Amino acid sequence: MCELLGMSANVPTDICFSFTGLMQRGGETGPHRDGWGISFYEGKGMQAFHDPAPSCQSEIARLVRSHPIKSKTVISHIRQANVGNICLENTHPFSRELWGYHWTFAHNGQLDPALFSLPLTHYHPVGSTDSEYAFCWLLGQVREQFPRRPDDFSEVAAVIQQCADQLRALGVFNMLLSESRYLFAYCTTKLSWITRRAPFGKARLTDAELTVDFCEETTSNDIVTVIATEPLTNNEQWERLQAGDMITFKDGLPVVMN
Repeated sequence: MCELLGMSANVPTDICFSFTGLMQRGGETGPHRDGWGISFYEGKGMQAFHDPAPSCQSEIARLVRSHPIKSKTVISHIRQANVGNICLENTHPFSRELWGYHWTFAHNGQLDPALFSLPLTHYHPVGSTDSEYAFCWLLGQVREQFPRRPDDFSEVAAVIQQCADQLRALGVFNMLLSESRYLFAYCTTKLSWITRRAPFGKARLTDAELTVDFCEETTSNDIVTVIATEPLTNNEQWERLQAGDMITFKDGLPVVMN
């Protein structure tokens, strides 16, 4: 299985601390050696890094870890391959355009081959993973329902949830998905999240000898939520999603989609 990492914040924030923990799981403290990737949003713009090498050995990952790229929405992934070769085109996160926005997707899990019988409409995979096929199908369904971006985004969230439920029926489908402002997190087996806001405290990584005092790194108005397959710190209380749960974050907080 792969591992996911996401971030939603109300101010541009770097993810260096959390990514430092995740990259160790890519071949050092975990078996996810088959590539990694990360996408940062800046407004409607998106900056991405991908590498089919293990993140624990990747010079590009070291750059991301040490270079504080500020973003309000981030999606990252480390891969343990099950469907598709180890190569750049099979490395998450995947992205496609819809309504003039870059949509970014990362998946943890494995889906039944029946997935490939789902009809694709506008989007088609570049690589050979079940994950990218699922993304192309899901985003195509959204496009079919909404040729233009609706004012009420709760309608979009409902379609995403329905599609995710259908994909979960085919196997393990843990997902992070964003179009820049909203970050959708869907759980089948493992997905946890934590929101950090004032009063901030110290956080200690599980997979690396690193502790950060967020009081020294933030302002009293900052709100930052981190989502991960497994909690990245061992001195904080993370919330676990249950099977079939989808939670949507905007500006660092969960939003209710009615």
